[in-house]
Order: sequence, then C-alpha cells, then structure tokens
Amino acid sequence: MITAIVMIDAATDAIPEVAAAIADLDGVSEVYSTAGEVDLIAIVRVREFEQVAEVIAGRINKVPGVLETETHIAFRAYSRHDLEAAFSIGFDTAD
Repeated sequence: MITAIVMIDAATDAIPEVAAAIADLDGVSEVYSTAGEVDLIAIVRVREFEQVAEVIAGRINKVPGVLETETHIAFRAYSRHDLEAAFSIGFDTAD
C-alpha cells in the first residue's frame, strides 16, 4: 500500500465543499481541514505508484476550488502500537 499526504490550498469561500468533493474521490481515505499554512490535508492510499498520479493530478487537482497541492510520499508508518511493540522487552512495569 502506498500512502501519500497531500497538502491542499483551497479557495477560502469553498473549503467545506472542496473537502467533501475530495473525500468522495476513489483513492482518498481521509481529508482534514487544518489551521496553518494549508487549508486541507488529504490522505491518499493506493496499491500502485502509478495510481498516486491518477488520484492527485487526475482527480484532486481538478476539483473546483483547489488552488495548489504539495504531495509527500510516506516511506514507513509508525504508530503508538508499533513503537510500543518495537521497544517492549517483556518487563511488566506495573508494580
């Protein structure tokens, strides 16, 4: 599974509509409205690398109200569960 994090600048008066339209696209698993330098962050999850371009350039960038995107490809996922398992050496710390 390939995960891409897409930072999206959207037309200010259309952020909710843009977010909803992006969330409905195949390949987009989540869309977050954010404070900071970008308006929205979309999480794209696809099986093949070629699909990243299809989803972002072919779909997200064509949504009315999307002004600009910046894409980051994830190399590895870390979660609290994964980190706890990786660093666990079998001690029970509850005394």
